[in-house]
Amino acid sequence: MSGGIVPDWLLSIAAAITLFAVMLDLGLAIVPAEFAPLLRQPGPMLRALFAVLVAVPAIVWFTARIFDVARPAEVGMMLMAISPGAPVALRRALGAGGDRSFAPALQIALACAAIVSVPLWIAALDEYYAGSASADPRHLARQVLVAQLAPLALGMLLRRCAPRASSRLAAPLGRIATVALLALAALALIDVHPTVIDAGPRVGAAIIAATVLALATGHLLGGAAPATRTTTAIACGSRNTGLALLVAALNHATAPVVAAVLAYFVLSAAAVFPYALWRRHMAATRTT
Repeated sequence: MSGGIVPDWLLSIAAAITLFAVMLDLGLAIVPAEFAPLLRQPGPMLRALFAVLVAVPAIVWFTARIFDVARPAEVGMMLMAISPGAPVALRRALGAGGDRSFAPALQIALACAAIVSVPLWIAALDEYYAGSASADPRHLARQVLVAQLAPLALGMLLRRCAPRASSRLAAPLGRIATVALLALAALALIDVHPTVIDAGPRVGAAIIAATVLALATGHLLGGAAPATRTTTAIACGSRNTGLALLVAALNHATAPVVAAVLAYFVLSAAAVFPYALWRRHMAATRTT
C-alpha cells in the first residue's frame, strides 16, 4: 500500500500488533477437546471448506464477468476470492453467534489449506489469463504461521499450561484487541479510500454483489445449525487481504490490480457487517 496517506511503517506495525492481539485473544478461548465432535461428523467442515475454497472463487469470477469489469480489476477480485482465512473473520463470526468450536477449527483448517489451495488457484488462473504468475507455498506458509497460527497456538498453550494467568489475561487482552482493530480499521480507511474510489463504481458494485452471493452460499451450505451457518457464511464473505497482497507483490501486480484488492477489502467488510448484525440479533433471540 505504498504511496498512501498513512506511512507504510505505521500501517505495518498496527497490522502486526492487531493480528497478534486478536489471534492470541481467540487462542485463549479455544478448547481443543471441543474439536473432537467435528472429527466424528466431518460433513459441516467439508461443506464449509468447499464453500470457501471452491464456491466463492467461482462466484467472484461469475460476478466479475456479469458486471464486465476491466481485466486488472477482475484479477484483483480473483486474488481476494482465492485468499481464504481472514484473521478477523473468526472474531467476527464468534461475535455474530458463530459456533465456538466449529469457528476456530474452520479458521485453522482454512489457514492450513491456503498453503496448498492458493498456489493451485494461481496456477489455474495463470493458464486462464495466459500470464506468468506464481505463488511460492513457502511465502504463504510463513505468512499464515506468523500472522495466525503462532499467536493462536500460544493462546491455546497458555490456557492449557497456565489457566489462572490466561483467565486474568483474557479480559484486558480482549479490550486491547478491540481497540487495536478499531485503530487499524481507521488507519486503513484513511489510507485506502482514494484507491477504493479510483477502482470505480462498476468494480464496487461487483464486489458488493459477489460478497452478498458468497454470504448466501455459505449460509445455505452451513447446515441446519444456525451457529454453523453463521460461521460458514462469514468465512465465505471475508477474504484474507494479507495473502492477496502478498501474492500481488510477489507477481509485481499493477496499480489497478492492487486497487481492486483494497476495494474488495473495504467493501466486502461493509457488506458482511449487516449480515453479522442480523445473525447476532438472531442468536440473542434464541437465547432469551
